[in-house]
Amino acid sequence: MSRTLAPALLAGLALALAGPAGAGDAAAGRKKAVACQACHGLDGVSKLPDAPNLAGQVEPYLVKALGEFRSGARKNEVMSVAAKDLTDADIADLAAYYSAIQVEVVPPS
Repeated sequence: MSRTLAPALLAGLALALAGPAGAGDAAAGRKKAVACQACHGLDGVSKLPDAPNLAGQVEPYLVKALGEFRSGARKNEVMSVAAKDLTDADIADLAAYYSAIQVEVVPPS
């Protein structure tokens, strides 16, 4: 592979994997997250033992996960119902909001 083609391919691959990440509106996502707060908390910290924390997750992961719940490729009784009517904009906004929440990791002493 030529030295000029490899960087272009890598850049294209990165964009393809990222999907609409970065396209979301975190302020709009915060408003939409009200529907998620019973399980995931408005601050993205789960209130239930079986629901994951969303705060600080990377945006492309959240976009991918929500898209998979919406399409049925990923199964969860609650999330499949919650995600089925989300638009691409809703998913991007929610991902932007939850990924923008700052999380501090403190190792045990």
